[in-house]
Amino acid sequence: MKNCPIVPREVTQAKLDRRAQAGQRHRASQTYTLAERFEESTARYADRPCLYYGDTRLSYAQTNACINQVAHAGHQLGLRCGDVVALCMENRPGFMFVWLGLAKLGVTAVFLNTNVRGKLLEHGLTETGAKLVVVGEECLPQFAATPLPADVRCWLWPDEERPASAQERAVCALDLQALALQSASSNPPADWRAGLVGEKPAVYIFTSGTTGLPKAAIISHARWLITGDVMQTTMDVQPSDCFYCFLPLYHGAASLSVGATAIASGASLLLRRKFSRSEFWADVRRHQVTICQYVGEIVRFLLTTPVQAGEREHSLRKMVGAGMASEVWEQWVRRFGDFEIYEGWGATEANTNTINLDNRMGSCGRIPFWEKSNLRLVRYDADNQCHLRDDKGFLQLCAPGEVGEAIGMIINMPDVVGGRFEGYTSAAATERKILRNVFKPGDAWWSSGDLLRYDEDGYFWFVDRIGDTYRWKSENVSTTEVADALGDFPGLDAITVYGVQVPGCEGRAGMAALVMQEGAQFDPQAFWKIALERLPAYAAPYFLRIAPSTDMTGNYKLRKVNLQRQAYDTQTITEPLYMRRDDHKTYVALTAMDQLQEVVW
Repeated sequence: MKNCPIVPREVTQAKLDRRAQAGQRHRASQTYTLAERFEESTARYADRPCLYYGDTRLSYAQTNACINQVAHAGHQLGLRCGDVVALCMENRPGFMFVWLGLAKLGVTAVFLNTNVRGKLLEHGLTETGAKLVVVGEECLPQFAATPLPADVRCWLWPDEERPASAQERAVCALDLQALALQSASSNPPADWRAGLVGEKPAVYIFTSGTTGLPKAAIISHARWLITGDVMQTTMDVQPSDCFYCFLPLYHGAASLSVGATAIASGASLLLRRKFSRSEFWADVRRHQVTICQYVGEIVRFLLTTPVQAGEREHSLRKMVGAGMASEVWEQWVRRFGDFEIYEGWGATEANTNTINLDNRMGSCGRIPFWEKSNLRLVRYDADNQCHLRDDKGFLQLCAPGEVGEAIGMIINMPDVVGGRFEGYTSAAATERKILRNVFKPGDAWWSSGDLLRYDEDGYFWFVDRIGDTYRWKSENVSTTEVADALGDFPGLDAITVYGVQVPGCEGRAGMAALVMQEGAQFDPQAFWKIALERLPAYAAPYFLRIAPSTDMTGNYKLRKVNLQRQAYDTQTITEPLYMRRDDHKTYVALTAMDQLQEVVW
């Protein structure tokens, strides 16, 4: 499949203008919040399906009743507007009940990663000031293994599918679900959240960074509402649509993007605890899923499944996400049919973003006219990890084809939410993400930490994260572009690319951790051939590690810190290691460090 002719700039801009108009509906001072949004949707779509989970089907009216019961129970227990309560639960209806029940009280919800324990779990509580946690029973082992501060209480939300031990249940002071089931199901009084306005925090969502401690991004009520309205307009979402939600609800991709859009549209949500490549298409067909949120690795995983008869016969027609490379995009539509794919770029805390509205294969969006956007690309020196400046000390804009950091001008206007940088619960972390005096004295811009480029037609392409790009042989190498080029190697399930130091050499040499599909054997000669055919010699990995599994964040982003630290150490790594030998036209097994001396770097 080839790209269609370039869409006129004016046509793309008209679509972006409609998004902008949708985003202007909400103000910082408004009293319309998440609670009003769900109650409004319930009034309009009462009998329509809201949640699917396994064999469970709940209408908007039924879901709202369950949410209300949590709100009434929480109020009886002393929760009040302005309180902060953490939530740790996997993707199931209880997550929605508790989250939106808290919203009806004006309580800010803290979404905790369901995989963390120990210091990371403690960090999540101290970073947000949460003294109360609603814990899904499936997550109790993490809490039982973590010495929580004495002033932190836990309330239980049971899980019939994954019951905990009596010792683990003892962590919780009470069963919130049991009390909720005995509570009123009517909408709680609006004055329970008196004083709550659009700019107040609705949720704290931790960034899913692959390095360092996560930061708690502030998502206001207005920001959540804007996201739903903008994406509803973007994808023309209808009440008849069904979203497939397998990305964790504790992350913005699901709760902020999918959740807000579905509720704004009166559409339904199919919840699955975790992604399953073997059940994906069965779920789509069973529930007539029409829209799916993705990350790049998910699409790769689905392409590794065996080809089956009739696999193009399905209801899925729209996909929204990030990380779908051109090569993967082409394979996807060739195999599963035509889709509207809304590949985008942004971040949970971003004050700017891009999105592909033209189905331009591989692009993460377009800026037809710069004056209509607060996004800019500025030149960045990857060698010295700093921005390039002009003779006046200001940053320099990138020209078409140049790689630079994406930054967003911070707009602080009374009652306007668009363009604000809401930041994090940590003031210091917020300040570290702000660039000042960028193009003129006194201006302020959000620093994304992402490297992008754009072409002559205004289309943008994601390159890499700052820090992931490395330099070798006096050339910059993008880990993302290397992974995209090699991701369809036969039998490959996942690939993680990173740079490693080599004694006596400047820069970092490329290394890749490969996870092979079950039953597939790694062919070093075939991998050498495809790597050198598709990549410049300096970019093709010099080292390979055949790993048994992929190390990912809960949101299916690859972790590479530990891999980078271990590098190619034959003393500590028991997995197969290979090194590139261009003179032999293959990769050879690396069994001892002294073999490195055989290669002329």
